[in-house]
Amino acid sequence: DKTLRVLTFQPYSLALLALLFPLRERGCWGLNPSSGDLEKSPRSDPDPWEGLHRNKRSWVWNQFFVLEEYTGNEPLYVGKLHSDVDKGDGKVKYVLSGEGATSIFTIDENTGDIHATKRLDREAQAYYTLQAQAVDRLTNIPVEPRSEFVVKVQDINDNEPKFLDGPYLAGVPEMSPLGTMVVQVAATDADDPTYGNSARVVYSIIHGQPYFSVEPKTGVIRTALPNMDRETRDQYVLVIQAKDMVGQMGGLSGTTSVTVTLTDVNDNPPRFTHKNYQYTVPESLPLQSVVARIKAADADIGSNAEMDFRIMDGDGPGMFNITTDEETQDGIIILLKPLDFETKSSFSLRIEATNRNIDSNFLSLGPFSDTTSVKVTVEDVNEPPVFSSPLSKMVVSEDARVGTSIGRVSAHDPDNSNNGIRYSIDRNTDLERFFNVDAMSGVISTAKSLDREANSVHNLTIFAMESQDPTQIGKGISLITVSDINDNAPVFAIDYETLLCENALPGQVIQTISAVDKDEPLSGHRFYFALAAPAAGNLNFTLRDNKDNTASVLTKRGGFRRREQPVYRLPVLIVDSGSPALSSTNTLSVRVCDCDSDGVALSCGAVAYTATGLSTGALLAILGCIMTLLVMVLLIVTMRRRRKEPLILEEERDIRENIVRYDDEGGGEEDTEAFDMVTLRNLNVIRDPNVRRDVTPDTPTFFHYPSTSRPSYKSLPDNVVFREFIWERLKDADVDPSAPPYDSLQTYAFEGSGSVAESLSSLESLSTDSDQNYDYLSNWGPRFKKLADLYGNSDGTSVFS
Repeated sequence: DKTLRVLTFQPYSLALLALLFPLRERGCWGLNPSSGDLEKSPRSDPDPWEGLHRNKRSWVWNQFFVLEEYTGNEPLYVGKLHSDVDKGDGKVKYVLSGEGATSIFTIDENTGDIHATKRLDREAQAYYTLQAQAVDRLTNIPVEPRSEFVVKVQDINDNEPKFLDGPYLAGVPEMSPLGTMVVQVAATDADDPTYGNSARVVYSIIHGQPYFSVEPKTGVIRTALPNMDRETRDQYVLVIQAKDMVGQMGGLSGTTSVTVTLTDVNDNPPRFTHKNYQYTVPESLPLQSVVARIKAADADIGSNAEMDFRIMDGDGPGMFNITTDEETQDGIIILLKPLDFETKSSFSLRIEATNRNIDSNFLSLGPFSDTTSVKVTVEDVNEPPVFSSPLSKMVVSEDARVGTSIGRVSAHDPDNSNNGIRYSIDRNTDLERFFNVDAMSGVISTAKSLDREANSVHNLTIFAMESQDPTQIGKGISLITVSDINDNAPVFAIDYETLLCENALPGQVIQTISAVDKDEPLSGHRFYFALAAPAAGNLNFTLRDNKDNTASVLTKRGGFRRREQPVYRLPVLIVDSGSPALSSTNTLSVRVCDCDSDGVALSCGAVAYTATGLSTGALLAILGCIMTLLVMVLLIVTMRRRRKEPLILEEERDIRENIVRYDDEGGGEEDTEAFDMVTLRNLNVIRDPNVRRDVTPDTPTFFHYPSTSRPSYKSLPDNVVFREFIWERLKDADVDPSAPPYDSLQTYAFEGSGSVAESLSSLESLSTDSDQNYDYLSNWGPRFKKLADLYGNSDGTSVFS
């Protein structure tokens, strides 16, 4: 029978070996890894346990123990392997394999002794699994089957507790009751918690008493004093210790820090640093300006220090308002109404500051408000003059004479000094200087003639200046309305184009006319229409006043013919309802047209007269005469062309100017293109001042005048004046050989008949006699003195001499 003897010697198992030694004398033993039962090997000696004998299994064992952190100089003995096959003759060899074999654990192949050659750390590896085998030394044939066993590293207290989450930060409200939980700390110990007390930790507070305490087993930190005040001290640093071995002597310990911050609660009311404040502001301070900033101290922070201000009472209601600066929590006093030193020079206010967020738990520490008095003194400043009425409205008639007084403006010095005032007009608002203002009295008068139709309202800015301090200037507005007089005659509302059908019936309305008047009477316009005296009794047309500021033109007869008279001119008299009434005569042109059955005009104007009732022979004779005349005209034209004078009369001036273009590399004369510039010259035209060869347009005239003199434009209506002026100038340009071609742009500077000074253009001078009298220039003032001297009477007399 083969039996394994296992002997282990460890410091902690000497007593156990002493108890088991008698069993070893009786036989070999082992512990079954599967059942844990002790097995006895049978011997030849009688044994009381022999009745319990069962079949022996092969060499077996459970585990060895080795102490960690062994610091001896010799290898640490772990245990011994032995087989009954080994007779001590050296034929059996022991072999060890598995975790740490040969590197950590060694075995004596002859004796089976196992040693640990390195220090073991249970926290790094708690056990090692090895395999043992006994083989024949010569043949290496196993004499025992391979068996597995465990070497367990036995723990010692070699690790101190550690706070893995430290250091800690915690907060607790100030004024908290005694025993309020702050935070819980926890320490861990790497030693074996199942073996001894190496990992059993207790907590204690090293620094932080008497303000806080810690529970030894749980690590919960609590307040140890009631009513801790943040305003006195807001932060505490605690040192907490964790010690293993249940805090016994020889145990290892670790520490951590806990920073405890007392969080704020609203336990302090606001307090003004002074019970009275005084501020001085100028009376010219603009509205919404800051008058003063007052501070109410509050020891709390954040939302607990937020406060609201209000004006409890004071003189000058509505003059000031107070708000809170959300960043600084200051009270800001703002001006709501203008200050006036002369009216009131000081104000007294009573202001209250109240916490916005009040904690009901601390009402006993209240009240959470405070009051103070604020005195605002107004400082006098030199103010500009003030108009009694910022806007003064005046009315003046447009026919008012120069120098007519319109109204008066008034301003005063608001200061106590009450300095004198001088008035002036801002000429930027009266560029044409229609008005003047008396510097001392403020009376506004006309300086020029007014025209309501040109400008019906004048908006003047009046300056009021202190006589002692010209820098102090006040401004007022004078709104001057020009009232209307009846100085404009009514005229046609538009230029009417009246068409009359040849088949018109008597009494048919051919045109409805209306009028406009630049005047604006208060009662509105009322126009009266009638035919002018020369046409009042005509047999063709009549005019009916519709009594609604319109009139209708009707036919008196039918059977109008274009060939008889293509156009009728009807003078219409229009009278307004002004006082005195004004009137004008306007000409209505009526054109006779050929119309269809629906009355739509097809063609208008004059037509060629066609004789009726002629025979065919007569028509052929007329046609033959016309052909003969045409042939004669062609012959005359041909002969005149043959005798036409050369364009250039002087042979020596026949200069050829050629433009030669070379845009090719070869070709010789074929590359030259010549342009005869002589064809662009027409010296005949230059020399002939009476002929215009390009065009001689027909110049129709609406009014017939004697051929000996041109019309007087001043006696004609404005629209006719301009029309006749343009046609006259066109006619002069068409017959002027030195003028540009007929289709060029020409400018005529004509002022019309409406100018006060009439026209000074040289164009109008051609239409009158050369002996014009310019004596009236002397009456136009100093600005026209030079012209009066140049064009006035030769005797040299002048009002400016």
